[in-house]
Amino acid sequence: MPRRADVPELVERARRGEQLAVARLISLVEDGADRALRQVAAALGPHTGRAHVVGVTGPPGAGKSTTTSEVVGHLRRQGRKVGVLAVDPSSPFSGGALLGDRVRMSEHATDDGVFIRSMASRGHLGGLAWATPQALRVLDAAGCDVVLVETVGVGQSEVEVVALADTTVVLLAPGMGDGVQAAKAGILEIADVFVVNKADRDGAGQTVRDLRQMLAFGGQGAEDAWRRPVVRTVAARGEGVDDLVAALDAHRDWLDARGERTRRRRARAEAEIEAIALDQHRSRIGDVRGAAGLRQLAERVLAGELDPYTAADELTARLGQGR
Repeated sequence: MPRRADVPELVERARRGEQLAVARLISLVEDGADRALRQVAAALGPHTGRAHVVGVTGPPGAGKSTTTSEVVGHLRRQGRKVGVLAVDPSSPFSGGALLGDRVRMSEHATDDGVFIRSMASRGHLGGLAWATPQALRVLDAAGCDVVLVETVGVGQSEVEVVALADTTVVLLAPGMGDGVQAAKAGILEIADVFVVNKADRDGAGQTVRDLRQMLAFGGQGAEDAWRRPVVRTVAARGEGVDDLVAALDAHRDWLDARGERTRRRRARAEAEIEAIALDQHRSRIGDVRGAAGLRQLAERVLAGELDPYTAADELTARLGQGR
């Protein structure tokens, strides 16, 4: 781990666009050492809050990586700096990301205006990696105008991305059986923009009609509510990507005009603070467990000497006393 003095230096180098410094900072937060996380978070704080964070999610086979790559290319032609966090399943052997360097985005590998990082989910539920929030901050501080977060692709567990993204894109494709119906109870509710990819296939029109019918059935909400668009794309040929980027920009403008982006980011910060506090308490509970205190409480509950709530109160008291 770098010395304390090295972290601010890495942040300054990342802000100057040095990709090696960006990579080292993300590696630090992925390693998960508490001291490094605190140092990086403190150094990044004053330099974040500008990037438009876009979550890209949907069922496997919908074309998330291809679509993400095409969106990156479109944004770069507009002169915007782009970061990509592609969260992949973990290798059962190394714990690393199975898809590694994302070969489908290799066309952007030599572009200094693009930073692409594959992150292993490492068993974390919700389609994201534990280090994703801090990695987002790194890319934000490094001057990215847009950060695309592509989730692991495991269906309805993808909903966690909405807690991190300013704008959430849900991709579907025709010919996926009951894809719309299967997703209805999960990822469809989180979308700000819908994309029907592979729109040159049979059934694309029906998928679009199904989505629009579901949106109409759900009602339009308040007069100034966001009207969620359904965009057709054929990402493999770059078709419709300009419409998708236009929809992303329109949603960003809508968020800013109504103060909604600030509200979402405040809720995101609250959730992150809570998650960190809970993780610290879990660690302390582990210390109590190691001292056999938790087992003793469990045995007393089994013996009928304590009820679980009283036992939990006693455990909390022990944590407060640092035992």
